[in-house]
Amino acid sequence: MSIAPSASRLHSPFLSSPLKLSSHPAPTPSYKYSRNQRSPASYPRIRAADLDQNTIIAVSVGLVSVAVGIGIPVFYETQIDNAAKRENTQPCFPCSGTGAQKCRFCTGSGNVTVELGGGEKEVSRCINCDGVGSLTCTTCQGSGIQPRYLDRREFKDDD
Repeated sequence: MSIAPSASRLHSPFLSSPLKLSSHPAPTPSYKYSRNQRSPASYPRIRAADLDQNTIIAVSVGLVSVAVGIGIPVFYETQIDNAAKRENTQPCFPCSGTGAQKCRFCTGSGNVTVELGGGEKEVSRCINCDGVGSLTCTTCQGSGIQPRYLDRREFKDDD
């Protein structure tokens, strides 16, 4: 098999003028071109590749995916940094800013009443709140200030 093409011209869809394969140098034209014009025998120009609609969509989706993949984490990091700079003064929603919540077992009385039957009742101290009637708010940990979203999460080391 011969590596060199047998045709005198090489055609390509990407070239605007065909390449001439010859061992003789091309004759130079006798007339002169202005400074901004090129001679017809100048180097071949490369045309833009023909892209179908599916290729353009695929490339666009890829570029948008990369931009979103970088943009969203950067956005959240800047929001976290800005939130850390602002003072948090929003009162806690579950405890209304008091830092304590009413006990659910004794409904805030500190005592639990149990009916034994036959009209007999037994009153005992609440074992959930130790008779206080309230518990420390689990949302704000008793501070009365609503924690920010990322501050609410507890990070535990699983190792």
